[in-house]
Amino acid sequence: MSENNKIAKELVEAVGGKENIASVAHCATRLRIMVVDKDKIDQPKVESVDKVKGAFYNSGQYQVIFGTGTVNRIYEEVTKLGLESSTKDELKKEAGKSGNWFQRAIRTFGDVFVPIIPALVATGLFMGVRGLVMQEQILGLFGLSPADISDNFLLFTEILTDTAFIFLPALVAWSTFRVFGGNPIIGLVLGLMLVSPALPNAWAVAGGDVTPIMFMGFIPVVGYQGSVLPAFIAGIVGAKLEKWIRKRVPEALDLILTPFLTLLIMSTLALFVIGPIFHSLEEVILNVTVSVLSWPLGLSGLLIGALNQVIVVTGVHHVFNLLEIQLLERFGNNPYNAIITCSVAAQGGAALAVGLKTKSKKLKALALPSSFSAFLGITEPAIFGVNLRYMKPFIMGLIGGGAGGFLASIFGLKASGMAITVIPGTLLFLNGQILLYILVNLVAIAVAFVLTWMFGYSDKQLEQTNEA
Repeated sequence: MSENNKIAKELVEAVGGKENIASVAHCATRLRIMVVDKDKIDQPKVESVDKVKGAFYNSGQYQVIFGTGTVNRIYEEVTKLGLESSTKDELKKEAGKSGNWFQRAIRTFGDVFVPIIPALVATGLFMGVRGLVMQEQILGLFGLSPADISDNFLLFTEILTDTAFIFLPALVAWSTFRVFGGNPIIGLVLGLMLVSPALPNAWAVAGGDVTPIMFMGFIPVVGYQGSVLPAFIAGIVGAKLEKWIRKRVPEALDLILTPFLTLLIMSTLALFVIGPIFHSLEEVILNVTVSVLSWPLGLSGLLIGALNQVIVVTGVHHVFNLLEIQLLERFGNNPYNAIITCSVAAQGGAALAVGLKTKSKKLKALALPSSFSAFLGITEPAIFGVNLRYMKPFIMGLIGGGAGGFLASIFGLKASGMAITVIPGTLLFLNGQILLYILVNLVAIAVAFVLTWMFGYSDKQLEQTNEA
């Protein structure tokens, strides 16, 4: 019997046996298990299984953290035991039926926006690289000045940095149709209609150079470049309308009538009803966000930095994707990222303190890699595998996140993108802020590390949980 086969058998037994497992899938780091009865899960036994870095029940799934590479091998051994496998999307669909309406709504929100994030990450990195190469000190190394940079080169960089935001409604409508069961291509076309060059450009209207088209004398109609909510709501309504129409038209006419009627009705609703209403709501949300981030004396950084990882534990953090997208679209920067990176780094600092202080080889082998994972921007192994298990390290991590966030707010740090933090996040601060970015992260790590070392952990806690 191989080591991984033994781990798979012990895990299945700890989860309640084969009869308690409906299906199993995996993502990059976690084994995702749909269980029949979550009360049959023996949590301490699961956490004692070799190579398990943490386990928790969330989003209708029991998720066991193994880490990149290892999870693939464990998944293979689990499926060899005769358990039903499923794709991650199928598992999500099944899990989506569980939980209260708020939990389901948040999961759906995440399913829509998470696939879009890689494009926005790339855009943010392009902004960071442009900010770096356009600095006088950098150009000076090659005997150049900003005046020597050609207009054609600047135009090329604008293509890299602006395209995703210009066509953001198309990306959002495409993803929303996909999640809500509509034809994603119809969603894509509907989103493109919202940014049609035939409409007054939203940015030109905001700058006062162009006036909106007034429909019926009082409804302002503009393009929705960079907007999110109008496309999101139009995508939900459009997907449901498409399915409703498809059920009622003859099969022979489905190919013609369904997309025709869907686009005709939805383009009218999106431009004249949904767009104006939800664009106004979007403005309110953005103004509130900017107001909070502008609180004096670093209060916003202190609170957000301290509470961010609590929100991550609840699983509703995807809601803030909307805010980050709007900040980037409107201002070209993202102060929210500069704060939350401190909360991520601090959890890594707390886990690092546990790993260096404990004499338990098993806990050391879990905590040290988990802390490094957090420094790469992924806190789940550190939070669920170490810090939350003993609680005090998690709290010390929250304090460290608040300290770093406070400084980030005081210094006015602003990222050029979103979704990457700590070490990878340095690429978003190449516009002259890199030293301050490193400083706030080091402060967050140091505060969490020192507090955890002094007050947050001792091996007595390990003995009390019988894990030594």
